[in-house]
Amino acid sequence: MFRKKIVAALGALALLIPAQAMALQCAPFARDISGIEIFGNAGTWWAQAAGKYARGNEPKVGAVMAFKPTRSMPVGHVGMVSKIVSDREVLIDHANWSTINGRRGHIERGARVIDVSAAGDWSEVRVWYAPVKGLGTSSYPLFGFIYNEAADAEA
Repeated sequence: MFRKKIVAALGALALLIPAQAMALQCAPFARDISGIEIFGNAGTWWAQAAGKYARGNEPKVGAVMAFKPTRSMPVGHVGMVSKIVSDREVLIDHANWSTINGRRGHIERGARVIDVSAAGDWSEVRVWYAPVKGLGTSSYPLFGFIYNEAADAEA
C-alpha cells in the first residue's frame, strides 16, 4: 500500500515538471554511448579532458566531438562520431540538437556533420538539422575531438 502511494505521488510530481526539463541532454547521452567519464556542461568537456583523455582534431569513430560554446549555444554541445564518411564528413550520434515535433531533447543517430573550416582542420562545422531536412545555415566552432584513450596518447 505504501509503495502504491509513493508511485502515485511520483507520477503526480512528474506532471508538474515541464516537458523541457525532462528532455534528454547531449552531455549525459554522449557520456553513456562513448564511455568518456566527463560530467557537467558540454562546453567544459574539452578542458576537463586535458590530462585525462587524449584530444585532437582528427575525427575517429567513438570520439566525442566537442563544440565550443557560442552566443546561440552558451553551454556548448557534444556528440559521438559514429562513422567517418570522408576526410571532411562524419556522422554523429547526439541528443538535444534538432527540434522534432515541436520539442527538443531527442536522440539523433547518424546526423551528418561537415567540416567547413578553411584549413580543413575540423575547427568549424555545419550540422544536420531535422526541421530543414539538411545542413543548417549556421556554422559552429569546435574545440576538437576527445578520444576514449589515456591522455599520454594525446597528439
